[in-house]
Amino acid sequence: MKSHNEVFRRSLLAGAIIATFAGSLAASFDASAAGTLEGFASLPAATFSKGPTAGHFVNGANGEALPLIDQQPVQGFSAVLPGPVAGTYQMMCDNGFGTKANSPDALLRFYTMKPNFRYWDGSAVVGTGVVNPVDRITGAKKDGFNAKTLVTLADPDHKLGFALVADGTNYPYSGSGPGSATIPVDKAIKKGRLLTGSDLDIESMRVDKNGHYWFGEEFGPFLVKTDANGKVLRSEIPLAGVQGPDNPYLNGATPTLNSSNGYEGLAINAAGDTLYALLEGTVVGDPARSLRINEFSIDAEAYTGKKWMYSLDPSGTNIGDMTAVNSHQFIVIERNGTQEPRFKKLFLIDLDVVDPTTGFVQKTELVDLMNIADPHDLNADGQTVFTFPFVTIEDVLVLDAKTLLVMNDNNYPGSSRTAGVPDPNEFLKIHLDQKLKLE
Repeated sequence: MKSHNEVFRRSLLAGAIIATFAGSLAASFDASAAGTLEGFASLPAATFSKGPTAGHFVNGANGEALPLIDQQPVQGFSAVLPGPVAGTYQMMCDNGFGTKANSPDALLRFYTMKPNFRYWDGSAVVGTGVVNPVDRITGAKKDGFNAKTLVTLADPDHKLGFALVADGTNYPYSGSGPGSATIPVDKAIKKGRLLTGSDLDIESMRVDKNGHYWFGEEFGPFLVKTDANGKVLRSEIPLAGVQGPDNPYLNGATPTLNSSNGYEGLAINAAGDTLYALLEGTVVGDPARSLRINEFSIDAEAYTGKKWMYSLDPSGTNIGDMTAVNSHQFIVIERNGTQEPRFKKLFLIDLDVVDPTTGFVQKTELVDLMNIADPHDLNADGQTVFTFPFVTIEDVLVLDAKTLLVMNDNNYPGSSRTAGVPDPNEFLKIHLDQKLKLE
């Protein structure tokens, strides 16, 4: 088993901040340079792991029947970290089926897997494009997603300050949709106080210098700390003055943030002692279409008071992820929520360069995900321009100065870019035309 320091070191090398500031201005990128698809792999929507039956409270869609008897869906990827060996990744699922009401039987998990990318070897396209489950400690290939490939979040020591689904006799039921108020909470959820998508809506994940995991979530919004095995280590940490409508402590107060607008992006510095948490929506009273970035001290386990403001593009409605490039530059995924026109882009932001008039951080287009060169047709669609039209794209990881890993959240089973077909989870390696400044 690799040490916590080794896991953190790999995390830094692959996707977090690597060194100190080397200049005061952001790198300049040509907005017309869309990047090139260097690798492609896909995990089918109908991919499952063993666990309590999931999907009692959501309708099946796109040919997928629910509930999933004694199974959990491996879907909804909303965060990515490096895995135990090169080429493997930890993929975090979000709250399950999209809402607090329909996800009380969806476990909060992250999985370890290895994509066998299709790529051009100089003379032909090689690689299967298949994504395989692997052991979360050794990286060895497994036949399926079992206990050795995944981590399930749990609160056995009652650290969280609010009642969990596991504390009830029956699953909570809102009175709408399928299911009923008489379905008993699964025994495994109760025994382990396993966390579900009605407890927290985790959307981002990082590992600190001590090997502890931090999750940004949307109901609170809260920051949640666990050990490497998913056990909650302390009470949830709120953001002062900010509460979403699903916050368990709202108690009739007026929310200051819309639903599903909590922490979508989370980055960490090279020392592993500072988080940068990006909200997905605008806080009441803030400038229109602005999103807060809040700095958080790992050592103090408290916000430092430093914050920045990110401005959405005129075509954008939501962010999908934020990851660090160096001590002041970060990559943000931004998208809209419509089928047409589709706006899906990566932006490079610089916390050291703030517009004195608007107060917004500098923002430069990095990659247009709807216009990626694919000269060797790696996804075998007959096209030499690759598009990534999924409604939600929520994962980005820096592999090296010229290569990014990008994945979608497939919103199983409801999202469908092709009528009647559930969206898969796709893994992209994108080659940048210009280097990122990693040092």
